[in-house]
Amino acid sequence: MAKHYVPDLTNFAKVCESNYMRLLTLLPEMDSGTGREFTITGGVGQRTGIRFSITEQFPYTLTIAIEQVSELHDFLQPPHMDVRLYHDVRMAEVVVFDHHHRFNGVYHYPNPQMRHPDEKHQINQFLADWLEHCLQHGEADIELNFQPKPLKCDSDTGSD
Repeated sequence: MAKHYVPDLTNFAKVCESNYMRLLTLLPEMDSGTGREFTITGGVGQRTGIRFSITEQFPYTLTIAIEQVSELHDFLQPPHMDVRLYHDVRMAEVVVFDHHHRFNGVYHYPNPQMRHPDEKHQINQFLADWLEHCLQHGEADIELNFQPKPLKCDSDTGSD
């Protein structure tokens, strides 16, 4: 008799908590309602844009659309995800992946959509891997605005 898949909720929660922390790192000003775009360089002439857009904002949740923007993928459709952040439990979960939504925790296999038994976990793990790649290899086009503080020098020694 075939053994049924049993989800590992502890591992799933760990992935969602880690995704929340990664998104906080990538979007430190998400509370202001602004998105962000940056570039990942894969080699000479291989640049891909990653765009984070805030689509919904409520006191305890935030939904972000994450999409890959590139001219390199003429024959492949780049991934697109909607990720919901739950601020009260500090978790982030994929709610839409490539225009598919409402993922069950477990799918019996085979099924009409041909989804894996752990499809929901795999999608969130993909987000974790993708965000980690963005953190390691991303280049943000941000303006650094800072003014150095004037130093007060002691006239006798020339130091502070």
